[in-house]
Amino acid sequence: MTLILERDGPRCVWCAGPFDDRLNRATTEHLVPRIKGGPSWLENEVAACRRCNSQRGHRSLGEFAAECEALGREVDRNRIIRVLRSLEDAIARHGGQRRARPYIATQLRRLDV
Repeated sequence: MTLILERDGPRCVWCAGPFDDRLNRATTEHLVPRIKGGPSWLENEVAACRRCNSQRGHRSLGEFAAECEALGREVDRNRIIRVLRSLEDAIARHGGQRRARPYIATQLRRLDV
């Protein structure tokens, strides 16, 4: 988690809420869910508050981002896109992750509004 917070900063990717050690702790959010072939690599993880992480469930990135924005939350689309592109590069270097590739491409199209 420390590496993710150093890379992305101390705010939730979905609501921009600041993390603390008591009420709003950071959790690890997999952008490409494991069920969709997403690896447990740093390039597939961002920090999210517990509320947002649990609310997303298995919804797609574009779908959940739109829901959050409709609720007035400040979704960091640029961070999500940057991390997804980093994941694409990591997959190109390491290989594998065939199921994750089309999901990433689709989500990048939907997020890049």
